[in-house]
Amino acid sequence: MSNRRLNRRLWMVGLVAGLMLLSLAIVGYLVFSRAHRLEVIATAYTSRASETSGDPYMGAWNNKLTPGEKAIAVSRDLLKRGLTNGVEVKIEGLPGVYRVRDKMNKRWKRRIDIYMGNDLKRAREWGKREVVLRW
Repeated sequence: MSNRRLNRRLWMVGLVAGLMLLSLAIVGYLVFSRAHRLEVIATAYTSRASETSGDPYMGAWNNKLTPGEKAIAVSRDLLKRGLTNGVEVKIEGLPGVYRVRDKMNKRWKRRIDIYMGNDLKRAREWGKREVVLRW
C-alpha cells in the first residue's frame, strides 16, 4: 500500500472517530443537561400610565400587552442568560407558564416584574418576593 493511501485511510479513520465523539457529546448534552434555574426578586406591575413610558399596553420589544395574559418583564442582565423576548418560564409558586414580553429599566439587576394587567390591588398584594424561575 502506498504512503499516500495509508495517510488517506488514517485521515478518514480520524475523521470518523471525531464525528462519533462529537455525536456522543451532543447526545450527552441533550440527555443530561439541566433546565435553567435562577433565583430572582419578583415585583409586579400594571398597565397604569404612571408605571410606564408612552403606551401603557406596549412592552419594550413593541409587544402589545393584554390584561389577563401571563407575561413578565426582565432586568436587562437576564437577557444574557437567555431570558429574551418570547421565552417561556415557570415561576415557582404560581400556576401556568409566563412569557418574557418586556424589559425593565437598566438600573435593575436579577429581577423580574410580573404583569398584572390593570389589577393594582393584586399587584400591591404581590409586593416584592424572592422566586425561582425555570426555563
